[in-house]
Amino acid sequence: MPPPSPETAPLRLLRMPEVERLTSLKHAAIYARMSKGQFPQAIRISSRCTVWRESEILAWIEALPRGTGRPPGSPAAASVS
Repeated sequence: MPPPSPETAPLRLLRMPEVERLTSLKHAAIYARMSKGQFPQAIRISSRCTVWRESEILAWIEALPRGTGRPPGSPAAASVS
């Protein structure tokens, strides 16, 4: 049975440790990319709790270019002559 698509999957909210595990990024890199608009924005649900929509994190992962080593939204590497 195939996994549910993002449109049919139940909505889950992820805390930082799970976002780090899914993306292999540390919190500083996640916040740096968020500030540049290169990562889904966090949702503050209380003064001490920040979460991300799982569907947005999974979509970000799927949008990663394959084999280039560059995150989505980053400028293309300069060509070397």
